[in-house]
Amino acid sequence: MLEDGLLKRKLRRRSPEALAHVYEKYVDVMLTLALGLLHDRAAAEDVVQDVFLSFARSAAGLRLRGRLRSYLVTGVLNRVRDLRKQQQRRPANASLPAEPVRESAGPDQAAVLGEEVARLNRAIAELPDEQREVVLLRLKANLRFRDIAGLQRTSINTVLGRYRYALDRLRSSLNGEVER
Repeated sequence: MLEDGLLKRKLRRRSPEALAHVYEKYVDVMLTLALGLLHDRAAAEDVVQDVFLSFARSAAGLRLRGRLRSYLVTGVLNRVRDLRKQQQRRPANASLPAEPVRESAGPDQAAVLGEEVARLNRAIAELPDEQREVVLLRLKANLRFRDIAGLQRTSINTVLGRYRYALDRLRSSLNGEVER
């Protein structure tokens, strides 16, 4: 894959190949994040499509100084927040995409891994919105805490606290402990 700097230069020259590379490079991160925040595959796919189409329309005039990943993740996060404002919250009916099971895994191991992934997805879905955002932005979008603080318009200490509380809740939930 091409580096972001080169991609940005090619995008300014309206290169369809650069646009295709950006899509291929970041679509999984964008979809995983949207799905983790919305718990609805169709809505997550719509969000990613909207964000990428908006990006494609403005790519030639893009004067982005930061990373493409951060720019696209910000677009997904903003679009998800817009959707949340428009709709009342619905229960989770989809899960994060499962990590691929290695081909060497037998059927029993694959079943166990599938159950563990589903359990983790349910636990993540139960986190408060701000905590779920921090966890997914850190672990799935691979953003730094400083960048997450900027996206959430809060201090880095608040983001670190949300992350710690989310991990504590996940540990508690996955270990079968009851929260008080």
